[in-house]
Amino acid sequence: MQAHENRGIELSQEEVDRYARHLTLPEIGIAGQKKLKASSVLCIGTGGLGSPLLLYLAAAGIGRIGIVDFDLVEHSNLQRQILHGMSWLGKPKTASAKARILEINPFCQINIFETLLNKHNALGIIKEFDLICDCTDNFPSRYLINDACVLLGKPNIYGSIAGFEGQATVFNLNKESPNYRDLVPEPPPPGLIPSCAEGGVLGVLPGLIGVIQATEVIKIITGVGQSLNGRLLTVNALTMTFRELTLKPNKNRHKITCLIDYNEFYSGKNTSTFNNEALSIENISILDFKKILCSQIDHIVLIDVRNPSEFESNSIQGATLIPLIQIQNGESIELIRKMLLKRRLYVYCQSGSRSLEALIILKKHNIEGVNIKGGMNAWMAEVRSNNKL
Repeated sequence: MQAHENRGIELSQEEVDRYARHLTLPEIGIAGQKKLKASSVLCIGTGGLGSPLLLYLAAAGIGRIGIVDFDLVEHSNLQRQILHGMSWLGKPKTASAKARILEINPFCQINIFETLLNKHNALGIIKEFDLICDCTDNFPSRYLINDACVLLGKPNIYGSIAGFEGQATVFNLNKESPNYRDLVPEPPPPGLIPSCAEGGVLGVLPGLIGVIQATEVIKIITGVGQSLNGRLLTVNALTMTFRELTLKPNKNRHKITCLIDYNEFYSGKNTSTFNNEALSIENISILDFKKILCSQIDHIVLIDVRNPSEFESNSIQGATLIPLIQIQNGESIELIRKMLLKRRLYVYCQSGSRSLEALIILKKHNIEGVNIKGGMNAWMAEVRSNNKL
């Protein structure tokens, strides 16, 4: 990210008093605080992640903050969306957010976009800001934000949460940086991954991830420390453990040249075909697979189709890593065929969706296999439940 133009940016005495604890930090000081005042940050989503992010960016002295959301404040939001209160129920989240931010810091300029971000307005909105914060909760929005940031050369500060787990990273900081498609090359079929409404989320978890996102914004603007560029930080709130995974650009990834219909991309033109093909794939539960692993280990081939960073974090002992993309592009088809001989193939991923897709593709090459339902999520749940795997 290029240094901000700070000529003509001054701090009033009230601002000097307000940011005194920043100014005493040698890494920030007056020069850094002027960079924050000269900067502009767009927050897409004012829910669980956007709430703490916006509160801390406002308190830190970001000069101009953009807010994109089209939703209204509901009772169910208040468990985790700390930006909003009872008096704003039924009212636009953007208006609630603006009012709260100005209570914290009247020196912030607030631009609200009470709209659903889409392929028609995304480039126009995003291009006006220095950094973009993805605080959304769905795959179409994440791919849209990612692709727009890539096309415009904007850093994308990413966070996501589910249940008791969350992750954060920085995409597209420079031309050598990974982007969201390196983390999630293809969206899972709709319905396979539950939303927060369906699966729930621990109320404090978005606070953890949103604050990490805000920290990354401040570091990038002021030029201090080391950002999460190329690193995926994951947190498990149940065990309060943090892990750092390396994330690298995929040289074979699809080149982004324009924005597309992301709802169609997510739902897929061939969803019904996918569902029909999926019915033909044999599935096995983690408990049943555990029995096979204990008794028939020499007669099976176990393949992990996740990304290298996921495999590095944790995997089932004895598994061979063959990322899904290598099956999609045909690169590893013959390798898998040679691995099998007379052995039985079992495939897993994080939740069971990518492994299902891999097996559908392999079946078209006359390679039969079994999908491990629930994938690594189910495996780790079993590990935690009895610690015997």
